[in-house]
Amino acid sequence: MGFKKFRFWIFIRILLITGNLLLLVILINRQQHEITSLIVGLIAIVQVGGLIRYVERTNRKLTQFLESIRHSDFSTSFSDRGLGHSFEGLNRAFNEVIREFRKNRAEKEEHYNYLLTVVQHVSIGIIAFRKDGKVDIINNAVKRLLRINNLREIQDLVSIKQELPGLLLNMKAGDKQLIKLVVEDELQQLSVYATEFRMRGEEFLLVSLQNISSELEEKEIESWQKLIRVLTHEIMNSITPISSLASTVQEMLLESDQNNLYSLRKLDDDDIESIQQALSTISSRSQGLLTFVETYRNLTRIPRPNFRYFPVKEIFDRAHSLLRPKMDKFGIHCNARVFPEDLMLTADPDLIDQVVINLLLNAIDAVKESVQPIISVTASLNNNGRISIDFADNGTGIKPDILDKIFMPFFTSKKEGSGIGLSLSRQIMHLHKGTITVKSKPNEGAVFTLIF
Repeated sequence: MGFKKFRFWIFIRILLITGNLLLLVILINRQQHEITSLIVGLIAIVQVGGLIRYVERTNRKLTQFLESIRHSDFSTSFSDRGLGHSFEGLNRAFNEVIREFRKNRAEKEEHYNYLLTVVQHVSIGIIAFRKDGKVDIINNAVKRLLRINNLREIQDLVSIKQELPGLLLNMKAGDKQLIKLVVEDELQQLSVYATEFRMRGEEFLLVSLQNISSELEEKEIESWQKLIRVLTHEIMNSITPISSLASTVQEMLLESDQNNLYSLRKLDDDDIESIQQALSTISSRSQGLLTFVETYRNLTRIPRPNFRYFPVKEIFDRAHSLLRPKMDKFGIHCNARVFPEDLMLTADPDLIDQVVINLLLNAIDAVKESVQPIISVTASLNNNGRISIDFADNGTGIKPDILDKIFMPFFTSKKEGSGIGLSLSRQIMHLHKGTITVKSKPNEGAVFTLIF
């Protein structure tokens, strides 16, 4: 009925416009009614404009609706009375869409406030900033760590440490750094991790900061204690027999009288032979102690890497050529694979050769008594886009109680081992900003993994 009413008013308006136009034609033909013709013409124009405006009401509503969405103004409501069910349905649809938008905006605001509360509550410092250094989010943990009240620009951190803004701005996704800061006379060692994301077509960098001073101190003390125990053990193994033998030689060579005056004893052939053996042992143990100290010095003097860009396959080829006679001797099958075959690595090839050879020698020692000894080496890109090299064997594996000790300097479970190979390998990987890890179960072999 309403829509028919709309048609009716359209029809009436057209009739009125038509009547005015006919009247205008008649008046124009009669020259004595110029004023009346002008008035009737103006009325016809007004009627045509009114009809257009009346018909275009739907377009105006649609424009108003789209402008409301564009400007996020969801307070608008649409209603028309007396225009029929079709217009009522249109207005109802507009109002429902507006309500959904209003509801979604409220949910997003609640979600944003929820995430902001979580970010502010966590104990790890978080800073989100644009590439130009403008800070978007900073949580309370950062304010507590750096002793600041607010931060608008990353460059403002220059007051804390001169290099800090540059370090943060130059970080890329996945970068990790350890930064030392002195804040209000307190030394802080911050573990900094970065990730990148895009929002509203703009790139952001999210940086997390965590003070790990206490953890590092604890690990440092633990490492020193372990190292001291190993050093003490090795030194005592040499010093004890040297001291004992020196005392024995002294007793064999010298004798004292009542006035504690020493004189040489008369020696027979057996005494001379015993003294010679004792001195030989003292010399041998002393040389062993010197070798041990020199080895320790070399362990702390690893040269800085001379980085080159080369195929990973070259490392395996060099190591395999060097160790092939030893592998053939024990019937060991070594399988090396690289995915993709042209995988390239930026590293010092000489230092990495030392790591690879050391891991292969350990693997050979682990599998040489196996029935079907197999060593498998696989290089590929991991999920983070970093180069990963796995050294797997089917040997005896590593006992759980020594798994956390194998990277300690001079620790070894082998009778002929020096105990510096894995420690040296870990230091070399550290110089390459990489890691070396191990997984093993007794009698199931072991897998050492290098990640660059």
